[in-house]
Amino acid sequence: MSEQREPSRPEVTSVEIVGGPEALVVGLHEYDARWPDVFAAHRARIAAALAPLDVRIEHIGSTSVPGLAAKPIVDLVVVVPDVTAESEYLDALLDTGYVLRVREPGHRLVRTPERDVHVHVYGHGAAAVQDYLLLRDRLRTDAGDRALYEQTKRTLLAQRWDDMNDYADAKTEVLAGIRDRARAARAD
Repeated sequence: MSEQREPSRPEVTSVEIVGGPEALVVGLHEYDARWPDVFAAHRARIAAALAPLDVRIEHIGSTSVPGLAAKPIVDLVVVVPDVTAESEYLDALLDTGYVLRVREPGHRLVRTPERDVHVHVYGHGAAAVQDYLLLRDRLRTDAGDRALYEQTKRTLLAQRWDDMNDYADAKTEVLAGIRDRARAARAD
């Protein structure tokens, strides 16, 4: 018997940030060896909530890189069969205590009310997932790029950011360079 799935609904076409822009109020913390445990607890929580679905759950972002200073926000990426079929996953995540923060084309973000865990949801095949993993793996294995990224974050966090998204955007060029080097190294 085949699994009944809700048909995909048309994808959202704009960015909806629930609650509007938020100032960046957390600073950089030295690496915390408890971050992998926080990831593991949330991975288990999400896997249980989404048990009927074929999902992939990965630890991403700076807290996934041993030795890298980071904002104390653990990021996870969850890959679902179809990000537009929100009824298959979104209510289950909200029912486990996460709150919706962002709905945009190809991506949803839920987080804990304390804002210390961010869960990025994408559909199978999303290029962003591979970019996250490529960056994470490069930072885990290349001390030079890890130091460059940490210094970039320290420099940027010395400034005031009224919108956390602007801080994230300011890192784009450095992150793109790191991913390019990772792709080049993989091709060798």
